[in-house]
Amino acid sequence: MGASAVNCTIAVDTMGGDKGPTEFIRGLFYAIEELKLDCNFTLVGNQRLLERLLKVRKLDVYSDRINIIHSTQVIGMDEKPIQALKSKKDSSMVKALGLLKDQQADAMISCGNTGALMAGGTLRLRQIPGVDRPALGIIVPSKKNPFVLTDVGANPESTPENLVHNAILGANYAKAALNISNPRVALLTIGTEEGKGNTLTNTTHPLLQQVNGVINYVGPIEGFQLFDGDVDVVVCDGFVGNVVLKSSEALFGFIGSTLREALVRNVKRKIGAVLSKSAFKDMKTRLGPDQHAGAPLLGLRGNILKSHGSSNYVAIANALRIAKEVVTHDMIDSIGSEINQANVLITNSDTENAP
Repeated sequence: MGASAVNCTIAVDTMGGDKGPTEFIRGLFYAIEELKLDCNFTLVGNQRLLERLLKVRKLDVYSDRINIIHSTQVIGMDEKPIQALKSKKDSSMVKALGLLKDQQADAMISCGNTGALMAGGTLRLRQIPGVDRPALGIIVPSKKNPFVLTDVGANPESTPENLVHNAILGANYAKAALNISNPRVALLTIGTEEGKGNTLTNTTHPLLQQVNGVINYVGPIEGFQLFDGDVDVVVCDGFVGNVVLKSSEALFGFIGSTLREALVRNVKRKIGAVLSKSAFKDMKTRLGPDQHAGAPLLGLRGNILKSHGSSNYVAIANALRIAKEVVTHDMIDSIGSEINQANVLITNSDTENAP
C-alpha cells in the first residue's frame, strides 16, 4: 500500500501549463476546498509569484501543507526534450522530477512539454523491471462506467509486446482509479473477425490470449463499441490512442457548442434551455474531459501524471485527485509481478513455436 492521505506529498510543476501558475493555484484551491483533498503539496516555480498568488486565494492558511521550491527556468512546449532537460536543470519540471526521484514527493503532476516529461521521467526514475516502455493511460466516460484507455501518446510506434505491457499497466490503473478487482481488457482494432486489423493488432491478439489469467482479456473491440461500457480497459498503441482521445474531446466540444447555438435561436428554446439547465450541467460533469484530466505515465518506478497544457483549474484539481489515488493504491509491485509473469509466458511460447 502506498502513502496514507496525511503522508502523501504531491510535487507540482506550476510553470509548465499554457495558463501559467495562476491557474495552478486556482486548481489547488479547488482541490483543497471543494474536493477536500487531504495531502501535502510542494509547488515548484517562481517563489515570490507563488507566495503572492497563495495569499490572494487565502491558501496561506494551509502553510503547514503547502511548500514552495523556487525555480528560475521553464521548459517550453516547443523545446526538444533531451536538450531542454540538459540545458534547463533549474526548470520547474526538472526540479519536480528531482523531488520524486529523491523520495521527497510521492507523485508529481505537470501540464508541460510531454516529450520532456516522458524523457525526464524515464531517465530519472527508470522503468519497472520487465517494462520495455512506459505508457500514458487516461480514464474515459462511457454509457455505463468509465474505462481506461492506454496508450494515449507515449509510444506512437509500439511492438506487440509493448501492447501486452499496456494491457497490464492499464488493468492495474483500472484497479487503482476505478476500484475494479478484475478489469475486462480489450484490444482496439477495426474488426472482431479473425484476421481483421493490421500486423500489430493481429500479432498482439494471440499474445494477449496467452497471458489471459494474468489479465482478464475479453478479446478485440471496434471503435463503435468504445463507449458502450462493456469493458474496463482498452489497449492500443500511442498513435491510435492519441487520435481517439483528441477526437473524442473535440467531438464533445463540438456537440456542446452546437447545443448552445441551437438553444438560443428563439424564445421557446431559451425557455427550454433554462428548464434543462441542471440536465446540461450533469452532462458536462459526466462527459467533460476536466473530470479525468490526469494521465499517469504508467510503468515507471514513480508516479508521474501528465495533464493537458491548456488545463483549467478544474482539470488541475482533478489531476491532483487522481495523483493521490495512484499513490494510495501503490501499483508498482503488482505491475512488476504481472509483467514478469507475462514475459515468461510469451518467452515460453516463442520457444515452443520455434522451428
